[in-house]
Amino acid sequence: MVLDDLTQYDNLDVGKMHQLIADLPRQCRSAWLQAQDLSLPASYRDVRRVVVLGMGGSAIGGALLAGLVHGRCPLPILSVAGYALPAYADSDSLVIASSYSGNTEETLAALAQAKEQGCRLLAVTTGGQLAVQAEKDGFPLLRFHYSSPPRAALGYSFTLLLGVLQQMGFLRDDDANVEEAAAVMEAWQHDLAPAAAQPDNPAKQLAVRLRGRLPVVYGAGFLSAVARRWKGQFNENAKQWAFWEEMPELNHNAVVGYGQPGPVRGRVTVLCLRSPLDHPRIQARWAATQELLEREKVTTETVWGRGTRPLAQMLSLIHFGDYVSFYLALLNGVDPTPVEAIRWLKQRVAEKQL
Repeated sequence: MVLDDLTQYDNLDVGKMHQLIADLPRQCRSAWLQAQDLSLPASYRDVRRVVVLGMGGSAIGGALLAGLVHGRCPLPILSVAGYALPAYADSDSLVIASSYSGNTEETLAALAQAKEQGCRLLAVTTGGQLAVQAEKDGFPLLRFHYSSPPRAALGYSFTLLLGVLQQMGFLRDDDANVEEAAAVMEAWQHDLAPAAAQPDNPAKQLAVRLRGRLPVVYGAGFLSAVARRWKGQFNENAKQWAFWEEMPELNHNAVVGYGQPGPVRGRVTVLCLRSPLDHPRIQARWAATQELLEREKVTTETVWGRGTRPLAQMLSLIHFGDYVSFYLALLNGVDPTPVEAIRWLKQRVAEKQL
């Protein structure tokens, strides 16, 4: 696969994933405008916590939200990827069920528990059982229309949640933040898109260096969930192993394991997702950690976020990582779009109904 030979793209990128990746800035603007029209009951402004339910491509939206607003939102925000709701979720809790298809088994199960515990509810989906349930029970439904795999609709599953918090009065006007993030992504995209030749395209260059290697992605603070996103995109787009870790927690365990096993160490690339907005002590930890990795002869790569605000830094790194995973998929000789293993697992689990 020659990444600059665009004639080869039609053979591998059957689902046109590169077009969906390029659409992320527009998605964010569209979702933000849609959220401004959301009408929520006045009582929703009185909640004391927010719980976001979701799996896979929908779960990452909640995780990104929690990381982004950690220092600004007065409410605790918990992202739940599973069947069970926390016992403390009650009538003072807003539970947002986020499912692209509206048929995610785990999310629907946790939503049923939220109803039993008297939580206030909101659905974010394109349709399915979740939309039916919202219309039947009369709780707010934020429905969007976008045809793609769930992971490629991140601009909706994340930005709509951000808009909900603003509509509830828990965040100040984020118009400027969203616009800066979209503009930064669009500007960087000129260097990242398929038409940009490899000598001038950092996403293609990084994908080439990662070919045949095991990516381990590091992120800190509001970029921790971005590291998780990179990991998931390597899995689903490039169809390969990848892992992620959070700074500074990794300084208290992961660093001890850099030396062994030797054959694995030689095949690992640690990807450090960084921002000048990271805490000053985190900056010091980045430097020391990379020094230790170099001492252990572990390959590292550093990618810096762009823009002046946290949202732009976050989304620019996500956009960059999406392109890297796309090019790595082509180098691996796979179509980035299908996720056959997930489809197979869902079918097998459905056969084992209790």
